[in-house]
Amino acid sequence: MTDTDISASKTMTEDEAAEFAEQVFDVARQGNAVMLERLLEKGLPADLRNHKGDTLLMLASYHCHADAVRVLLNHKADPEIRNDNGQSPIAGAAFKGDLAVVRLLVEAGADIDGASADGRTALMMAAMFNRNEIVDYLISQGADPHATDAKGITALGAAQAMGATVTIEQLSKMGVQPARS
Repeated sequence: MTDTDISASKTMTEDEAAEFAEQVFDVARQGNAVMLERLLEKGLPADLRNHKGDTLLMLASYHCHADAVRVLLNHKADPEIRNDNGQSPIAGAAFKGDLAVVRLLVEAGADIDGASADGRTALMMAAMFNRNEIVDYLISQGADPHATDAKGITALGAAQAMGATVTIEQLSKMGVQPARS
């Protein structure tokens, strides 16, 4: 086999490259921190995005894989990159209720009050689904419980809309109003 043959045999077709990329995103979705570490050490970009704009960090965060999130952050994955729907990793982790992942993202510099295109913050996502520990943590880290989404609704209003009774009580005790008057 000549050098030309070797080079040619190492080149992936577009279909093979697409299949490989999908496998890489599955590694993040499944939280395989060891494999992510190996791929990143080989030069995989930490902020690689799929066809929906999801980064590896977004997928690992949304699927509640703290070890994979830690590996990606150690390789300088940007916690502020949003997907094509404007969703951030911290909002995904708050929605899913994973406090450990939320903490990792905050420690890595995620914007506590960063909002999606509709103006919803991680605090609002946590409030909507009775993620009380996350609500407490985000507020303790400076999240604004009085912030409003694009419709003028606060975290309390979002919790009320979803019937998140524990969060409603929690935020009401803080003096939060359901909407900006």
